[in-house]
Order: sequence, then C-alpha cells, then structure tokens
Amino acid sequence: MNKKTQKTLFSSKQTEWITPQEFYIKLMTVFGPFTLDPAATKENSKCNKFFTIEDDGLKQSWEGEKIFCNPPYKRGIINQWVKKCFEEGQKEKTLVVMLLSVRSDVKWFREYVMNADEIYFVNGRLKFGGQEKNNSAPFPSMIVVFDGFKKEKGILAVGTIDRK
Repeated sequence: MNKKTQKTLFSSKQTEWITPQEFYIKLMTVFGPFTLDPAATKENSKCNKFFTIEDDGLKQSWEGEKIFCNPPYKRGIINQWVKKCFEEGQKEKTLVVMLLSVRSDVKWFREYVMNADEIYFVNGRLKFGGQEKNNSAPFPSMIVVFDGFKKEKGILAVGTIDRK
C-alpha cells in the first residue's frame, strides 16, 4: 500500500463518499424502492425524501420507510449513524440498507453490524462519485441490512454482491 493510499484510508479528512449510481440502481432492484435517504445533500440525494445535515437525520424518525443510507464515514460520527440505522431497523415495517466500509475492528461493527439481518460484502472496490476516474475506494465496502419486516432476528444472510 503506497503512502497516498495509507493517508486516505486512515484519515478522517474525506468523510462523504457519493454512492455510485449504477451500484445504487442494483440495490434498488434487490431492496427498493427506497423512500428515504437520511444522510444526503441536495446534490447527492438518492431519494425524493432526504435529510441534509441541517435537517439532522439522526434526530428524525424513519419509521415506516425503506431507507438507503450511505453515512458520513468520519470517526466519532459513523458510529452514531450505524446505531441509528440499527435502532430504526428494529421498528416494524422499516427497512434500512446501509453502505459502509468494512471495519470489523471497531466497536460499531461488533455491536450493530454483527446484529444485522443481512450482510453483503462488495466484490472489488467501489468507485465513489467525485473521485478520480480510475481511482477506486481505498477500502472494501459492505451492505448491511436491518429489516423491521422480518419476524426472526439475527444474521439470516451473509454473502457478496457485485459492484457492477
């Protein structure tokens, strides 16, 4: 791993990674249609209903929605988003699909991701929007599903999903 990659991977400098549209469409066909993007900007929202930083999606109720969430990856903030997604995904008739970096070494992974209903590891590295044309993410990604529609709880599926 070169120094530039190490600096990006272990830095909190870049916290927002715009979901690749092609990958989002793939998720829509499997889990959608999504009705809420709680961690968005007007420029990168994936749903008609979305919360910006000013709306503070962490303080809003998501009950009854089908949520797609690609949260800010900033240390100290991402754990709040993963916890919120877990809590909202426990509500009846609420589905939360998160796009996260694979970080099995952190507390939020052990406390919340390991209690997800489904986990899918993305094959290869995503090319997030706003990045250099041929520059893949410096980290592996995963899809984590908290499904309030399911009666049984615990990890029911672990698998992989292609990025294209």
